[in-house]
Amino acid sequence: MEQFIISVGREFGSGGRHIAEELGKRFNIPVYNRHLITEIAEKTGLAHEEIEKYNESPKSKLLSRTVRGYSNSIEDNIAEMQFEFIREKAQSGESFVVLGRCSESKLKGHPALISLFVLADMDAKIKRIMELYELSEDKAKAFIDKKDRKRKRYHNYHCSSHWGDSRLYDLSINSTRLGIDGTIDHLESYIRARIRK
Repeated sequence: MEQFIISVGREFGSGGRHIAEELGKRFNIPVYNRHLITEIAEKTGLAHEEIEKYNESPKSKLLSRTVRGYSNSIEDNIAEMQFEFIREKAQSGESFVVLGRCSESKLKGHPALISLFVLADMDAKIKRIMELYELSEDKAKAFIDKKDRKRKRYHNYHCSSHWGDSRLYDLSINSTRLGIDGTIDHLESYIRARIRK
């Protein structure tokens, strides 16, 4: 396999973003996460902050509507621009890591796709978020619940499948079991085995 695309879905607090970035470094390939927003801002002339505000958000049902397949929702349009961006990158033959963005579904069937989902035990996620954001235990748990609800709504709105369903991914892994570094090592070995096929 010459081209390979690593799609990383994750629960908030599982270390998924860090894992995706480290995999990008180990394989010396770009990681598309926030870069997508910068690329879209440059392409459309919209302000980076404006795109960020609507990024990975479901549309407002009160303020938007769809007519003949076209939506007036800025959330929908930004999501579609991101999906199109990753599809174009995939079609170009480039190898890359993409974090979230429904990539396991939007690139489904692409022969280079390796789809991963990172989860973790709640107590480990709470501890990580408490340390990263300097929050109390209660606030960290509430933050995790809020972020995962948002991700789930976004994914389930844009895909026919359900966010976090293990059948969507080639491999789902609990980062609590091996720790973040051990999880990265294990995923690197798995990806290298897939590439050699």
